[in-house]
Amino acid sequence: MENRLPQTTLFIINDGPYGTERAYNGLRLALNLIKRPNTPVRVFLVGDGVSCARAGQKTPNGYYNVERMLKALLKRGAEVAA
Repeated sequence: MENRLPQTTLFIINDGPYGTERAYNGLRLALNLIKRPNTPVRVFLVGDGVSCARAGQKTPNGYYNVERMLKALLKRGAEVAA
């Protein structure tokens, strides 16, 4: 049996943090994947997605705070780049 390195999953977030659920859904999936052993996760923020990493966000009613979601990913060892 050959020893293979774990495959990294890349998430490209190009929507802003609020207004649609695309950024939230991508980050939610990333958070669930990174909980699995040997499952590296990378998140690349591009375009409007860069504002997901903005510190001190005021979260609109009915939305999750994507800044906190990114911090949780970093805490679990994900790579996040913009």
